[in-house]
Amino acid sequence: MATGTLTPERILEATEDMLRRHGAAKATVVDVARALGVSHGTVYRHFRTKAELREAVTKRWLDRTTGELTLVVEDRSVPSDVRLRHWFSALFAAKRRKAGDDPELFATYEVLLGESSSVVETHIGELVGQLEVILEEGVQRGELTSPLPDLALTARAVFDATNRFHDPAYAPQWSSPEIDAAFTAVLDLVLRGLRP
Repeated sequence: MATGTLTPERILEATEDMLRRHGAAKATVVDVARALGVSHGTVYRHFRTKAELREAVTKRWLDRTTGELTLVVEDRSVPSDVRLRHWFSALFAAKRRKAGDDPELFATYEVLLGESSSVVETHIGELVGQLEVILEEGVQRGELTSPLPDLALTARAVFDATNRFHDPAYAPQWSSPEIDAAFTAVLDLVLRGLRP
């Protein structure tokens, strides 16, 4: 039975639960509606299609990571190179956690990535934008340099150089015993290239 007002947030919570139980291929809007004690038409009043609902769930899920990383970006009490190290460590930890602790939603993310979802592209744009903020402040403070003439290009290059530690295509490698040493080596090399 439905209790309280049906909100998009309640629908997203129920959808996450269905995705965890049934996986991306089998979870349906009817399952979500049944869990909420409403008709599937009621769910469609908030989300017009199953794809829209799934993208909203994925966006909500990805926004949690962006929120965690925002705390690192906003911590101006540490040097910029240290913030970059913290940012990448937090990103890698979040992606590993999602892959290991939330495999059904992680699978949904991979499906959307394969469909070139705008949600995933927006998420990547937000992450690169956060890197650009740290780089820009580092350059202004004299703590970092941009090897490329455009900070946006540098931010994207740094993001791409560390792809192995946040791109879901590499998720099977994230539990390898050697992955932490590889992460440190790549990050050390990248940061060395950004120091004046």
